[in-house]
Amino acid sequence: MSSNLAAVIRWFPSQKQAIQERAACDESFRSMCEDLADAESVLQKLENSRSPKRDQRCSEYRELVDSLAKEIAAAL
Repeated sequence: MSSNLAAVIRWFPSQKQAIQERAACDESFRSMCEDLADAESVLQKLENSRSPKRDQRCSEYRELVDSLAKEIAAAL
């Protein structure tokens, strides 16, 4: 299982099979999964950052992660 799908399954563990099936045949869905995994990765790095804009950027990425999760939920 790819790390992209693992990120989505962490959000929706009860829908693991549906996620895997959808990802196997839907390129757009796989792209959403990749976007979510990437956004979570960036957010994690930002949370460990000492940048002066850290809080603002973390807030932006949290919103992005939440939005992507909602989009994926709607697709499922």
